[in-house]
Amino acid sequence: MPVLTRLIPSPVVVDIRPGALDDLAGVLADQRICSSTGKLAIAISGGSGAVLRERLMPSLGGAEWFEVGGGTLDDAIKLGEDIRKSGRYDAVVGLGGGKIIDCAKFAAARVGLPLVAVATNLSHDGLCSPVATLDNDAGRGSYGVPNPIAVVIDLDVIREAPVRFVRSGIGDALSNISAIRDWELAARERGEDIDGLAAAMARQAGEAVLRHPGGVGDDGFLQVLAEGLVLTGIAMSISGDSRPASGACHEINHAFDLLYPKRAASHGEQCGLGAAFAMHLRGAHEESAFMAQVLRRHGLPVLPEEIGFTVDEFVKVVEFAPQTRPGRYTILEHLDLSTDQIRDAYADYAKAIGS
Repeated sequence: MPVLTRLIPSPVVVDIRPGALDDLAGVLADQRICSSTGKLAIAISGGSGAVLRERLMPSLGGAEWFEVGGGTLDDAIKLGEDIRKSGRYDAVVGLGGGKIIDCAKFAAARVGLPLVAVATNLSHDGLCSPVATLDNDAGRGSYGVPNPIAVVIDLDVIREAPVRFVRSGIGDALSNISAIRDWELAARERGEDIDGLAAAMARQAGEAVLRHPGGVGDDGFLQVLAEGLVLTGIAMSISGDSRPASGACHEINHAFDLLYPKRAASHGEQCGLGAAFAMHLRGAHEESAFMAQVLRRHGLPVLPEEIGFTVDEFVKVVEFAPQTRPGRYTILEHLDLSTDQIRDAYADYAKAIGS
């Protein structure tokens, strides 16, 4: 008998709204996450995490708290070892930004426990993805981990975080649109399989953010952005890799990080800029201009000069970008532009979006 449906790896609880943190204890008491007498291991940062710990301790009296030093592989391994040594737990809670959640994901996977992601900012789409991105001796690595069993995002807490984190999330979400176009290109040119459901989820997440009229201070817009980032993470789980959210846009981002590690901007800023330029390269000039317009409206860069890079440096970034993801086929690999051709394409792009 044919298989007529498939199971989708996704959280059993997704709670995105103002005040969600006040009900965290109720979410964690869900029998699918933690038994009524179970213990929680909560990973936090030393900064904002300490403030939230004070706020949440009265309602999470049985929890044990673990301060995470940073976002490195060593930090994640140490967290896992500390949790293992400290006793038996029902779940690990990652409470904080992307670095804390990625460390908690990795640690939870190592000790065989489910992970609850409680995000305090919306800087990128990794909060619900099956990947932990951690700094290591070679630079930065991506490690496969199970999806979070629950995701909690309190929009009141999100608004309290620096606005640059929201802007970064916007750039990352919008880059889905370019990434899906790259996936479709790889299907046409190389016969690569596309998971239609994953592509649809990631594309619609990006389009919803692109076309929403609100701004970074509006609950309605933040809701759409948070939902879009969660859906993007689930799309990556469905497809089994980062294809739904990573194309030429992310190759350009990785090139910035590798070539200029001490000067690189935020992940989302670089991905958004890379996506707008990649859309121009593929001939989608109206879409590229509209994406650049939206990025500008939200205070994000659309030109390398706006994040402190010269045109020559950006040309070098684009030229190097395909080396960051060997085997991935995007518009950059397809066009295989020379240095002079990249420079000319950038001049056309800058003119088209109104530099």
